[in-house]
Amino acid sequence: MQRLDMQHRLDEFDNRAAAMEAADDVGSNPSSAATMGDLVARRFGRRDLLRGALVAGALAAVGGPAAIFGPSKAQAAPKSRYVFEEISHGVDETHHVAEGYDADILVRWGDPLFADSPDFDPANQTEASQLRQFGYNNDFIGFHRLSDDRAVLCVNHEYTNEELMFPGIGRQDKKGFADMTAALVAVEMAAHGGTVVEIVRRDGKWAVDTAGRLNRRITPKTPMVLTGPAAGDDRLKTSADGTGTQVLGTINNCAGGITPWGTYLMAEENFNGYFWGGKDAAAAHPHATSLKRYGIPGGWYNWGEHDTRFDIAKEPNEPFRFGWVVEVDIMDPASTPKKRTALGRMKHEGAETIVNKDGKVVVYCGDDERFDYVYKFVTNGSYNPADRAANMDLLDEGTLYVAKFDADGGVEWLPLVHGQGPLTAANGFRSQADVLIDTRLAADALGATPMDRPEDVEANPVTGKVYVILTNNSKRKADQVDGPNPRAQNLWGQVLEITPDGGDHASTKGSWDLVVQAGDPADPEVKAVWNPATSANGWFACPDNCAVDPEGRLWISTDQGGSWKKASGTADGVWALETEGEGRGTGKHFFRCPVGAEMCGPRFADDMQALFVAVQHVAADGTKHWEPFGRESTYDDPATRWPDFDPKLPPRPSVVMITRKGGGKIAV
Repeated sequence: MQRLDMQHRLDEFDNRAAAMEAADDVGSNPSSAATMGDLVARRFGRRDLLRGALVAGALAAVGGPAAIFGPSKAQAAPKSRYVFEEISHGVDETHHVAEGYDADILVRWGDPLFADSPDFDPANQTEASQLRQFGYNNDFIGFHRLSDDRAVLCVNHEYTNEELMFPGIGRQDKKGFADMTAALVAVEMAAHGGTVVEIVRRDGKWAVDTAGRLNRRITPKTPMVLTGPAAGDDRLKTSADGTGTQVLGTINNCAGGITPWGTYLMAEENFNGYFWGGKDAAAAHPHATSLKRYGIPGGWYNWGEHDTRFDIAKEPNEPFRFGWVVEVDIMDPASTPKKRTALGRMKHEGAETIVNKDGKVVVYCGDDERFDYVYKFVTNGSYNPADRAANMDLLDEGTLYVAKFDADGGVEWLPLVHGQGPLTAANGFRSQADVLIDTRLAADALGATPMDRPEDVEANPVTGKVYVILTNNSKRKADQVDGPNPRAQNLWGQVLEITPDGGDHASTKGSWDLVVQAGDPADPEVKAVWNPATSANGWFACPDNCAVDPEGRLWISTDQGGSWKKASGTADGVWALETEGEGRGTGKHFFRCPVGAEMCGPRFADDMQALFVAVQHVAADGTKHWEPFGRESTYDDPATRWPDFDPKLPPRPSVVMITRKGGGKIAV
């Protein structure tokens, strides 16, 4: 039975977040193409010189202990472009920010979004109340300016932790979901999706405006339409939708993007975990190979017991209607969101856009799983800054590419186009719809390069570089690498930089390099690569999201999951990361999360006078490894009650607004 299968599979994990992390860790990619690790190792072995900070790091890794470029050997740092006094590593019940800055709670789970929203009552939650309140586990943050002192904030709500949301029931994946009633599942669903909310600035600080006419909640039950090449395909038709174009809702929205024309891109990531049905239903499915490649059914929730959409035995095509990028018109709260199938179906992490020099729009994203790929989408049409309406369907027509990296520093973008190369009917791809529905299988067939869990991918509009955030790959085997870089059983991740040929983001060629290889540079076994000027607090592990501020500087947020004790021994947070000149590869610690939380966002206001960060699943990850607590957290017994520290309230995922005391730009 599904419940017994799930209990057997999930008992070993601290919570659902850890189980989801472990599911990513397995990797469903059977490709034998060279991994990113193989390529980095070959490249470092062949080249006599690496640009910037990696010169010292690579030579140290080859010729001596990694500790020679650790904090104990830190050299005089070149002048930093980031002006602030960094904070220390550590872990405790609350958050910390650099001296001279305020870190205020802007909005938290359960806060009102509308004039008629009910007060937050965590002991008596209902679907109706949650639909009028800020959702759970806030991840991506988008900022869109309306006027000098008014903006729209867009926030993804990735998933829920029932053991921290509901009193008295504890972890349900260990109990076969025995206490998860239809009413509680409805609350969970209502806490997913996204929030669009107007914020206003008064005396230098932003606040939610519950009277904002653009305020909106988007959930797994919000009506949406499928558009683009796959829309209407037989594989997208269900008993409720014979057209293959109408779908309810969006789930597991992790990172995302804001387009130049002011729409909100919600990327659907670990959608597989919401489907139910067991091994027998998966094996008997007419597209069993596709389901296996995407890890369906995951069974992380029991929604399928209460909503047949999520039971693959009853609705075998429903999984194909998730794993897309959803575009939301934030200027029209009555508009119908659109799932843009031209961008492919995968575990989308991020959907960041840049306007190319020819006017075409390029969308970069990662497929967040070990040994999966990096993608970009190039529109056929061009962005028209004078005509918003003309841009609204740009994402329906264009070419999706997947990256292939060579050992000598080259990048080739391979087009995922039906009829080209192996993407033919003879190989199981009947049409472009098949290529897009089974993007992973198509990328496998093209021989794309498996990566170390690609998450955020963001272009720097100032320098033209593209940053790929690779979180970790603990399943890399020793025989997959040779030489000092990268590492087998990589717990720490790295930051990759792509330079498009001629500064053309639509080009199919480019080059790659590393900015840092994360982890503790003072530990020789880690073999981390940092600029020697990096301080004892400036290094990090498991980079996840990133932000490029208006001055072209890179900021990194981290997600170590339940492995934080092994990865760094410290809490997640935000670091500034130098990418240019002599300081390249130098980290600097700016903000730290409370225990058990993941750092998400981050997002700058366009005037750089505020930085918004998302603190999610507070008190969830690895709390049994934190000595002052030493056990798993629950609603009734949490490791911290951040941010309220009220004994009557559970920990609450929140968006934090960071501003400079007295006003002014961040870190300038």
